[in-house]
Amino acid sequence: MLGRSGQRDDMELVVLSLLAESPRYGYAVSKELGVRSEGRVRLTPGVLYPLLKELESAGLIQGTWEEVRADEEGDGEGRKRKWYRVTAKGRKRMEQRLAAHRAFRALVDALVGPDTGADAGRGEASR
Repeated sequence: MLGRSGQRDDMELVVLSLLAESPRYGYAVSKELGVRSEGRVRLTPGVLYPLLKELESAGLIQGTWEEVRADEEGDGEGRKRKWYRVTAKGRKRMEQRLAAHRAFRALVDALVGPDTGADAGRGEASR
């Protein structure tokens, strides 16, 4: 049976990869994903924040809180923003997920051939 790790594992890989590049807070993760995917992939707060919580509970990422003030002279408390960074354990998981992803992609390419662009019209003509 050919198995794929699944969409949740894919999102885990993407989030860990972004956090491995640099620490980010949740909204910045979502924003960067949107930019890189040219808007094709969105992580809604209802998906992103539970995933970040799971990754943190598993020790794959570590979060730290930062107070954000609207202005430098504000007397009141600012809102809090949680920054996440990948841990050594998270980096290892990311590498494992990346290896599995690449192996699966190579298997699919071996079975159906890599996308060369020339195959796009071939499927219709052979029917």
